[in-house]
Amino acid sequence: MHAASFHALRASLYYLVAPSEASSNLARYDGVRYGFRAPETERVRMYERTRDEGFGDEPKRRIMLGTYALSAGYYDAYYGQAQKVRTIIRDEHAQAFERFDVLVSATSPTVAFRLGERTQNPLAMYLSDLLTIPANMAGLPGLSIPCGLSDGLPVGLQLIGPQFAENTLFRAAHALEKAIDFDVVPERLR
Repeated sequence: MHAASFHALRASLYYLVAPSEASSNLARYDGVRYGFRAPETERVRMYERTRDEGFGDEPKRRIMLGTYALSAGYYDAYYGQAQKVRTIIRDEHAQAFERFDVLVSATSPTVAFRLGERTQNPLAMYLSDLLTIPANMAGLPGLSIPCGLSDGLPVGLQLIGPQFAENTLFRAAHALEKAIDFDVVPERLR
């Protein structure tokens, strides 16, 4: 499989599973038992306003996508199939960790972008997550450290470890930070 197709498959998987889980998990935040409550006396209107005022555009977008993927008639076609692919990704990582203690990659396919630069383009924001998706889908711990600058903007280095290997990741990140010796913060980022 071509690398671009492989990344597209993983991104598709993530954008089915993550919104489905967000939809399911956030359903309890109704203003009655959990979360923010909009000031309204009539219950249905209070529930509607609570969901509208209590979540930003991105959570609402993910809840809608997730609700659709989990709805009757689509669950097996979308979420069920995505869970099968998720198992394959988990197994691939388990095989890699038979040989390696830590996996290293870029954190993002691009350098950091300026604050607010991509807020009007959700697709561009989603594509920024592309390289963190496999660890998330496999349920693995990961962290990102700065490793330099490109065009004056920070570049992230991602470390991924097997389940419950957080201490190994912290030690590896600490060793890499010392070896890279990257502690210069550009003036405009201070």
